[in-house]
Amino acid sequence: MRASLTRWITITALCGAAAAICAVLALLVVGSSGTPSVRRADAGPQQPAGSDLEERIARFTAGFGEHGGYRIPTTDERTTLSQAIAFVLDGRPEDARTRLATVGYTIETVTDSVSGRRYAEMADGLGESGRESRGWGRVYIDLDHPARWSVQVPHPLADARTELLGARVLRGAPGGILVIAGAHRNAGKDGAADMAHRRDSVFNAVIDELAHRSLPAIQLHGFANDSFPGRDAVVSTGAGDKARADAAQLSASLRREGLNVCTAYTERCRLSGTENEQGQLAAGKDLRFLHIELNKTVRGDDETLDRAAASITQLTDSWYKL
Repeated sequence: MRASLTRWITITALCGAAAAICAVLALLVVGSSGTPSVRRADAGPQQPAGSDLEERIARFTAGFGEHGGYRIPTTDERTTLSQAIAFVLDGRPEDARTRLATVGYTIETVTDSVSGRRYAEMADGLGESGRESRGWGRVYIDLDHPARWSVQVPHPLADARTELLGARVLRGAPGGILVIAGAHRNAGKDGAADMAHRRDSVFNAVIDELAHRSLPAIQLHGFANDSFPGRDAVVSTGAGDKARADAAQLSASLRREGLNVCTAYTERCRLSGTENEQGQLAAGKDLRFLHIELNKTVRGDDETLDRAAASITQLTDSWYKL
Protein backbone atom coordinates (compact mmCIF):
# COMPACT_ATOMS: atom_id res chain seq x y z
CA MET A 1 0.00 0.00 0.00
CA ARG A 2 2.82 2.39 0.97
CA ALA A 3 4.73 1.49 -2.26
CA SER A 4 1.64 2.27 -4.40
CA LEU A 5 1.16 5.60 -2.66
CA THR A 6 4.82 6.47 -3.21
CA ARG A 7 4.55 5.64 -6.93
CA TRP A 8 1.40 7.77 -7.23
CA ILE A 9 3.07 10.79 -5.57
CA THR A 10 6.13 10.41 -7.82
CA ILE A 11 4.03 10.24 -11.00
CA THR A 12 1.98 13.27 -9.93
CA ALA A 13 5.11 15.30 -9.24
CA LEU A 14 6.62 14.38 -12.59
CA CYS A 15 3.42 15.36 -14.41
CA GLY A 16 3.35 18.68 -12.58
CA ALA A 17 6.96 19.39 -13.43
CA ALA A 18 6.36 18.50 -17.07
CA ALA A 19 3.37 20.85 -17.21
CA ALA A 20 5.42 23.70 -15.76
CA ILE A 21 8.21 23.11 -18.29
CA CYS A 22 5.67 23.08 -21.15
CA ALA A 23 4.17 26.32 -19.95
CA VAL A 24 7.58 28.00 -19.83
CA LEU A 25 8.44 26.71 -23.31
CA ALA A 26 5.12 27.98 -24.64
CA LEU A 27 5.83 31.46 -23.29
CA LEU A 28 9.28 31.43 -24.85
CA VAL A 29 7.91 30.40 -28.22
CA VAL A 30 5.22 33.10 -28.14
CA GLY A 31 7.75 35.73 -27.11
CA SER A 32 10.12 34.82 -29.94
CA SER A 33 7.29 35.00 -32.51
CA GLY A 34 6.85 38.75 -31.79
CA THR A 35 3.45 38.46 -30.07
CA PRO A 36 3.36 40.73 -27.00
CA SER A 37 3.51 38.96 -23.65
CA VAL A 38 1.05 39.74 -20.87
CA ARG A 39 3.58 42.00 -19.13
CA ARG A 40 4.19 44.08 -22.30
CA ALA A 41 0.47 44.34 -22.96
CA ASP A 42 -0.06 45.74 -19.48
CA ALA A 43 2.38 48.54 -20.28
CA GLY A 44 -0.04 49.95 -22.87
CA PRO A 45 0.57 50.80 -26.52
CA GLN A 46 3.88 52.40 -27.42
CA GLN A 47 3.76 56.07 -28.42
CA PRO A 48 5.09 56.89 -31.90
CA ALA A 49 8.53 58.45 -31.95
CA GLY A 50 8.58 62.21 -32.45
CA SER A 51 10.24 64.03 -35.32
CA ASP A 52 12.28 67.21 -34.98
CA LEU A 53 10.19 69.64 -37.02
CA GLU A 54 13.14 71.88 -37.85
CA GLU A 55 15.22 68.96 -39.13
CA ARG A 56 12.27 67.70 -41.14
CA ILE A 57 11.87 71.05 -42.87
CA ALA A 58 15.63 71.37 -43.41
CA ARG A 59 15.63 68.01 -45.24
CA PHE A 60 12.69 69.15 -47.35
CA THR A 61 14.33 72.38 -48.50
CA ALA A 62 17.85 70.97 -48.89
CA GLY A 63 17.01 69.50 -52.29
CA PHE A 64 15.79 72.74 -53.88
CA GLY A 65 17.59 73.63 -57.09
CA GLU A 66 18.23 77.27 -57.88
CA HIS A 67 16.91 76.80 -61.41
CA GLY A 68 14.06 74.54 -62.52
CA GLY A 69 11.68 72.44 -60.49
CA TYR A 70 8.62 74.66 -60.47
CA ARG A 71 5.32 74.55 -62.34
CA ILE A 72 2.57 77.15 -62.04
CA PRO A 73 -0.53 75.37 -60.68
CA THR A 74 -3.84 75.62 -62.49
CA THR A 75 -6.77 77.47 -60.97
CA ASP A 76 -8.45 74.15 -60.15
CA GLU A 77 -5.32 72.84 -58.44
CA ARG A 78 -5.02 75.96 -56.30
CA THR A 79 -8.71 75.78 -55.39
CA THR A 80 -8.45 72.12 -54.47
CA LEU A 81 -5.55 72.70 -52.10
CA SER A 82 -7.13 75.71 -50.41
CA GLN A 83 -10.33 73.70 -49.89
CA ALA A 84 -8.33 70.89 -48.32
CA ILE A 85 -6.79 73.39 -45.88
CA ALA A 86 -10.30 74.54 -45.01
CA PHE A 87 -11.34 70.94 -44.29
CA VAL A 88 -8.44 70.47 -41.87
CA LEU A 89 -9.24 73.71 -40.08
CA ASP A 90 -12.89 72.66 -39.86
CA GLY A 91 -11.97 69.33 -38.26
CA ARG A 92 -12.61 67.18 -41.34
CA PRO A 93 -9.27 65.42 -41.93
CA GLU A 94 -10.67 62.56 -44.00
CA ASP A 95 -12.38 64.96 -46.38
CA ALA A 96 -9.07 66.80 -46.61
CA ARG A 97 -7.22 63.56 -47.35
CA THR A 98 -9.62 62.68 -50.15
CA ARG A 99 -9.39 66.15 -51.64
CA LEU A 100 -5.60 66.27 -51.43
CA ALA A 101 -5.24 62.90 -53.13
CA THR A 102 -6.83 64.29 -56.30
CA VAL A 103 -3.82 66.59 -56.77
CA GLY A 104 -1.16 64.19 -55.48
CA TYR A 105 -0.81 65.67 -52.00
CA THR A 106 -0.65 63.71 -48.75
CA ILE A 107 -1.57 64.54 -45.17
CA GLU A 108 0.27 63.11 -42.21
CA THR A 109 0.30 63.78 -38.46
CA VAL A 110 3.78 64.75 -37.27
CA THR A 111 4.67 65.03 -33.59
CA ASP A 112 7.44 67.55 -33.00
CA SER A 113 9.96 66.03 -30.61
CA VAL A 114 10.95 69.46 -29.25
CA SER A 115 7.57 71.07 -28.52
CA GLY A 116 5.57 67.84 -28.19
CA ARG A 117 2.82 69.33 -30.39
CA ARG A 118 1.10 67.45 -33.19
CA TYR A 119 0.95 69.03 -36.62
CA ALA A 120 -0.90 68.10 -39.78
CA GLU A 121 1.68 68.09 -42.54
CA MET A 122 0.32 68.59 -46.05
CA ALA A 123 3.03 67.71 -48.54
CA ASP A 124 3.39 67.18 -52.27
CA GLY A 125 3.40 63.43 -52.70
CA LEU A 126 4.27 63.71 -56.38
CA GLY A 127 6.75 66.56 -56.39
CA GLU A 128 8.71 65.22 -53.42
CA SER A 129 8.85 61.66 -54.80
CA GLY A 130 11.04 62.70 -57.71
CA ARG A 131 8.43 61.76 -60.31
CA GLU A 132 7.28 65.30 -60.97
CA SER A 133 8.95 68.45 -59.71
CA ARG A 134 6.22 71.04 -59.07
CA GLY A 135 7.56 73.09 -56.15
CA TRP A 136 4.21 73.85 -54.53
CA GLY A 137 5.37 73.65 -50.93
CA ARG A 138 4.04 72.41 -47.62
CA VAL A 139 1.64 73.49 -44.89
CA TYR A 140 1.85 72.61 -41.17
CA ILE A 141 -1.18 73.10 -38.89
CA ASP A 142 -1.19 72.77 -35.10
CA LEU A 143 -3.66 69.98 -34.30
CA ASP A 144 -3.63 70.46 -30.54
CA HIS A 145 -4.94 74.04 -30.51
CA PRO A 146 -7.35 76.16 -32.52
CA ALA A 147 -5.72 78.06 -35.39
CA ARG A 148 -4.94 81.65 -34.39
CA TRP A 149 -2.03 82.89 -36.57
CA SER A 150 0.29 81.98 -39.42
CA VAL A 151 3.97 82.28 -40.23
CA GLN A 152 4.95 82.38 -43.89
CA VAL A 153 8.26 81.49 -45.59
CA PRO A 154 8.10 82.52 -49.26
CA HIS A 155 11.83 82.22 -50.07
CA PRO A 156 13.28 79.16 -48.31
CA LEU A 157 16.94 78.49 -49.02
CA ALA A 158 17.17 81.66 -51.17
CA ASP A 159 16.69 83.72 -48.00
CA ALA A 160 19.00 81.35 -46.18
CA ARG A 161 17.70 79.79 -42.95
CA THR A 162 14.35 81.56 -42.98
CA GLU A 163 12.92 78.05 -43.28
CA LEU A 164 14.59 77.14 -39.96
CA LEU A 165 13.34 80.34 -38.38
CA GLY A 166 9.84 79.47 -39.59
CA ALA A 167 10.02 76.10 -37.83
CA ARG A 168 11.20 77.72 -34.59
CA VAL A 169 8.45 80.32 -34.72
CA LEU A 170 5.81 77.66 -35.41
CA ARG A 171 6.79 75.53 -32.44
CA GLY A 172 7.22 78.59 -30.21
CA ALA A 173 3.55 79.32 -29.55
CA PRO A 174 0.31 77.34 -29.85
CA GLY A 175 -2.25 77.75 -32.60
CA GLY A 176 0.19 78.32 -35.45
CA ILE A 177 0.17 77.48 -39.15
CA LEU A 178 3.35 77.40 -41.21
CA VAL A 179 3.10 77.97 -44.97
CA ILE A 180 6.40 77.28 -46.71
CA ALA A 181 7.20 77.58 -50.40
CA GLY A 182 8.33 74.46 -52.22
CA ALA A 183 11.01 75.85 -54.52
CA HIS A 184 13.88 78.30 -54.70
CA ARG A 185 12.61 81.75 -55.69
CA ASN A 186 14.59 81.51 -58.97
CA ALA A 187 13.27 78.07 -59.88
CA GLY A 188 10.55 79.31 -62.25
CA LYS A 189 10.74 81.36 -65.43
CA ASP A 190 10.08 85.10 -65.23
CA GLY A 191 9.79 85.07 -61.43
CA ALA A 192 7.03 82.43 -61.38
CA ALA A 193 8.46 80.84 -58.20
CA ASP A 194 8.80 84.10 -56.27
CA MET A 195 5.93 83.45 -53.88
CA ALA A 196 5.98 86.90 -52.29
CA HIS A 197 5.18 88.54 -55.61
CA ARG A 198 2.77 86.10 -57.26
CA ARG A 199 -0.92 85.42 -56.85
CA ASP A 200 -1.11 82.33 -59.09
CA SER A 201 0.48 79.97 -56.55
CA VAL A 202 -0.53 77.34 -54.02
CA PHE A 203 1.31 79.45 -51.43
CA ASN A 204 -0.95 82.44 -52.05
CA ALA A 205 -4.11 80.31 -52.34
CA VAL A 206 -3.50 78.81 -48.89
CA ILE A 207 -2.82 82.23 -47.37
CA ASP A 208 -5.97 83.57 -49.01
CA GLU A 209 -7.96 80.86 -47.19
CA LEU A 210 -6.32 81.85 -43.90
CA ALA A 211 -7.14 85.49 -44.59
CA HIS A 212 -10.80 84.54 -45.01
CA ARG A 213 -10.55 83.33 -41.41
CA SER A 214 -9.04 86.66 -40.30
CA LEU A 215 -5.80 85.14 -39.01
CA PRO A 216 -2.92 87.56 -38.36
CA ALA A 217 0.30 86.69 -40.17
CA ILE A 218 4.03 87.25 -40.10
CA GLN A 219 6.18 86.73 -43.20
CA LEU A 220 9.91 86.00 -42.90
CA HIS A 221 12.61 87.30 -45.27
CA GLY A 222 16.36 87.73 -45.38
CA PHE A 223 18.74 90.23 -46.96
CA ALA A 224 22.45 90.51 -47.69
CA ASN A 225 24.33 92.73 -45.26
CA ASP A 226 25.41 95.14 -47.98
CA SER A 227 21.78 95.61 -49.11
CA PHE A 228 21.13 97.71 -46.01
CA PRO A 229 24.45 98.42 -44.24
CA GLY A 230 24.28 99.00 -40.52
CA ARG A 231 20.86 97.43 -40.09
CA ASP A 232 20.17 93.98 -38.67
CA ALA A 233 16.41 93.89 -39.25
CA VAL A 234 13.53 95.66 -40.94
CA VAL A 235 10.06 95.46 -39.39
CA SER A 236 7.19 96.52 -41.63
CA THR A 237 3.41 96.29 -41.75
CA GLY A 238 3.58 95.87 -45.51
CA ALA A 239 0.90 97.60 -47.58
CA GLY A 240 -1.39 98.19 -44.57
CA ASP A 241 -1.11 99.55 -41.06
CA LYS A 242 -3.39 97.29 -39.03
CA ALA A 243 -0.43 95.74 -37.21
CA ARG A 244 1.38 98.93 -36.14
CA ALA A 245 1.09 98.08 -32.43
CA ASP A 246 2.33 94.54 -33.13
CA ALA A 247 5.24 95.94 -35.16
CA ALA A 248 6.19 98.25 -32.31
CA GLN A 249 6.11 95.35 -29.84
CA LEU A 250 8.30 93.18 -32.07
CA SER A 251 10.74 96.00 -32.84
CA ALA A 252 11.21 96.75 -29.15
CA SER A 253 11.83 93.09 -28.40
CA LEU A 254 14.40 92.74 -31.21
CA ARG A 255 16.20 95.85 -29.98
CA ARG A 256 16.40 94.40 -26.49
CA GLU A 257 18.23 91.50 -28.12
CA GLY A 258 20.78 93.96 -29.45
CA LEU A 259 19.55 94.22 -33.06
CA ASN A 260 19.60 97.46 -35.02
CA VAL A 261 16.05 97.64 -36.36
CA CYS A 262 14.63 99.90 -39.06
CA THR A 263 10.93 100.46 -38.38
CA ALA A 264 9.27 100.91 -41.76
CA TYR A 265 5.99 101.92 -40.14
CA THR A 266 7.58 105.09 -38.71
CA GLU A 267 10.55 105.83 -41.01
CA ARG A 268 11.77 105.24 -44.53
CA CYS A 269 13.44 101.84 -44.84
CA ARG A 270 14.72 99.68 -47.61
CA LEU A 271 13.07 96.27 -47.99
CA SER A 272 9.78 97.42 -46.48
CA GLY A 273 7.70 94.92 -48.49
CA THR A 274 4.93 97.29 -49.51
CA GLU A 275 4.50 95.45 -52.82
CA ASN A 276 4.32 92.04 -51.17
CA GLU A 277 1.27 90.17 -52.51
CA GLN A 278 0.28 88.57 -49.21
CA GLY A 279 0.68 91.91 -47.47
CA GLN A 280 -1.61 93.54 -50.01
CA LEU A 281 -4.11 90.72 -49.51
CA ALA A 282 -4.09 91.34 -45.76
CA ALA A 283 -4.39 95.12 -46.24
CA GLY A 284 -7.42 94.62 -48.47
CA LYS A 285 -9.12 92.70 -45.67
CA ASP A 286 -7.86 95.02 -42.90
CA LEU A 287 -5.89 92.21 -41.25
CA ARG A 288 -2.72 92.24 -39.16
CA PHE A 289 0.35 91.47 -41.29
CA LEU A 290 4.04 91.88 -40.54
CA HIS A 291 6.90 91.69 -43.04
CA ILE A 292 10.20 90.90 -41.32
CA GLU A 293 13.66 91.13 -42.88
CA LEU A 294 16.80 89.84 -41.12
CA ASN A 295 20.33 90.28 -42.43
CA LYS A 296 22.70 87.44 -43.19
CA THR A 297 24.67 87.82 -39.96
CA VAL A 298 21.56 87.42 -37.80
CA ARG A 299 20.36 84.44 -39.79
CA GLY A 300 23.79 82.82 -39.90
CA ASP A 301 24.32 82.72 -36.15
CA ASP A 302 22.22 80.04 -34.47
CA GLU A 303 22.03 81.76 -31.09
CA THR A 304 21.00 85.08 -32.64
CA LEU A 305 18.42 83.35 -34.78
CA ASP A 306 17.04 81.75 -31.62
CA ARG A 307 16.73 85.17 -29.99
CA ALA A 308 14.92 86.51 -33.04
CA ALA A 309 12.55 83.54 -32.91
CA ALA A 310 11.93 84.18 -29.20
CA SER A 311 11.03 87.82 -29.94
CA ILE A 312 8.59 86.77 -32.64
CA THR A 313 7.15 84.11 -30.33
CA GLN A 314 6.23 86.77 -27.77
CA LEU A 315 4.05 88.29 -30.47
CA THR A 316 2.52 85.07 -31.81
CA ASP A 317 1.75 83.93 -28.28
CA SER A 318 -0.18 87.17 -27.73
CA TRP A 319 -2.04 86.49 -31.00
CA TYR A 320 -3.01 83.07 -29.74
CA LYS A 321 -4.49 84.64 -26.60
CA LEU A 322 -6.61 87.19 -28.49
